[in-house]
Amino acid sequence: MPNYRRVREGNTYFFTVVTYQRQPILCWDICRNVLREVIQKVREAHPFKIEALVLLPDHIHCIWQLPEGDRDYSMGWGLIKKEFTKRTKGLAGTAHPTKSRERHREGTVWQRRFWEHRIRDEKDFSVHFDYIHYNPVKHGLARSPKDWLYSTFHRYVKAGIYPMEWGMSEIDFPDGIGSE
Repeated sequence: MPNYRRVREGNTYFFTVVTYQRQPILCWDICRNVLREVIQKVREAHPFKIEALVLLPDHIHCIWQLPEGDRDYSMGWGLIKKEFTKRTKGLAGTAHPTKSRERHREGTVWQRRFWEHRIRDEKDFSVHFDYIHYNPVKHGLARSPKDWLYSTFHRYVKAGIYPMEWGMSEIDFPDGIGSE
């Protein structure tokens, strides 16, 4: 991937957010639409730029660029997860809460935590950027990134960052990438 922008030290993060008990609900039309609306609403109150995103049935990978001096990504994810859970109550899956989840008033849509990684430099950004867009292929959901609709891959093809054929052959990522 060409260096089309600069990583801002300390403000760029890679995330993995997973559904509770890996329920495959996120690509349902209603859940996708609610998630899009909720993210937009949270971004209005707590700005961040989505540099890359892939939505899979049971998890999301994305890279956020936070404003200068802002490192409170936890608030953003907390608001997204809370509002999504509220808006999809009764729709999302058949999982039953554990006593611990009931005690903490947690729903059954999202895993309790999420995985984050601070992007260190351009190379780290590039590897995670590619990992996000290749992820549907890795999970056997598509033959190539161009075949998966729920990804920013298509935006970057239009921008000339990726060729349409990118990711049609297997890609090996450095150790530790994708182990979240």
